[in-house]
Formats: sequence, structure tokens, C-alpha cells
Amino acid sequence: NSGAVVAGPGMGMSQQVHDMLVRAIASELPLVLDADALNLVAIEPGLQQKIQSRRDATLLTPHPLEAARLLGASVAQVQGDRLRASRELANRFSAVVVLKGSGTIISGPSGTLVINPTGNPSLATAGTGDVLAGLCGSLLAQHWPVWEAALGAVWLHGAAADRMVSEGLGPCGITAGELLPFVRSALNQLAVT
Repeated sequence: NSGAVVAGPGMGMSQQVHDMLVRAIASELPLVLDADALNLVAIEPGLQQKIQSRRDATLLTPHPLEAARLLGASVAQVQGDRLRASRELANRFSAVVVLKGSGTIISGPSGTLVINPTGNPSLATAGTGDVLAGLCGSLLAQHWPVWEAALGAVWLHGAAADRMVSEGLGPCGITAGELLPFVRSALNQLAVT
């Protein structure tokens, strides 16, 4: 199989969206779940079970509120112990989890976790999480293993934001679309070295 599925950004919560999400989870393609897909999963145990039983690569990219919904916890509980929350999500869903926020945490179902060193407050703007989900899906579609795709995408996302700020764009007032050329530049710089 070739490709990957990224579900969630801008999807909404309708029955039609729910049905598309069921098909996405059942696919044999690598799967990235973000935004509304995570919100639908949080309210439906049947979807949670389907994710847990997937054989193919699964990557969840929640922000703290989405993580709290998935765990049945408060945002304060998630933020109070981000390492535990990330690890618990990875274990519960048998997936790689990217818990976004200051010091984004990447956790694997085996208990392994990494705190990403790149990024800055400019990423706390609407749509930048969608860029990250798309970047994860892009690397998975290029046959990167799920753990490496998560690590690479999160690092590149943060490095692009760091470069934007170093060039005087932000951290305040940026838009998600402005991040894309910097992601491309960071990726190409890695490809050359």
C-alpha cells in the first residue's frame, strides 16, 4: 500500500464524518488522528477499541484539551504530569502519541518517550497543529516508520518555527501557512547535509 490517512483537521463531528472516520481506522494505511477525529474518538468507546486493535501504524497528535478528553481527565491533570499523560495515551491506544505543547512529548506504546527540543510560542496559533498532522502523514506516506515519522515531523515543525523567529517573523502574529516554506527549507537543509 502507498499513502497515509490524516483525519481530523476541519472534519466536524457529523454522522457522515463519523462514518468516514470508521473507514479511515479500518484502512490498512498508516493513520494520523488529530483535532475532531480525536474528539470523536474521545466520546465513542467503539472507535477507541477499533484504534486499539489496528495492526497498521497509528499516530495521535492531541493538544492538552484533546488529551484530557481522551483520558477522561482535566487539562490541569494532563498539564500537571505531561509525561504520564502522553505515556498513558500511547499505551491505551497502542499508538505513537505526540502530546503537543511547550516541550512536545512523543511517546510509544512500549513506554519510550522523547521531549522535543525545537519550537517556540509561535506554534500556539490556529492551524499549526494541522500543519504538524500533515507533516506526520507526509513522512508516513514516504514509508517512514511511525516512531521516526513522529520524531522527524515534530522536530522539523519546531525547527521551522525557530527559523521563522530567528528571521524576525514572530513569535507573535504568524499564520500556519507562513510556516510551510520554513518546513520545506528545514527538510531540504537536512537532505543536503
